[in-house]
Amino acid sequence: MSNRTGRPTDALKTIVKRARMSEEDVRKLQTCSNYLNKSESDILRMGIEMVYQQISEK
Repeated sequence: MSNRTGRPTDALKTIVKRARMSEEDVRKLQTCSNYLNKSESDILRMGIEMVYQQISEK
């Protein structure tokens, strides 16, 4: 048996980043996470992708 747990993925997420956030930022993150039924990490990745797409268009 394999010791692997969690969902299979094509892009392994082995790097951990930390960020300072206000209470309002955390509340917004939690609200988005709950509304979209996605993890907070997924929400942050979605935000990064949105910003990246915007700057790539320039």
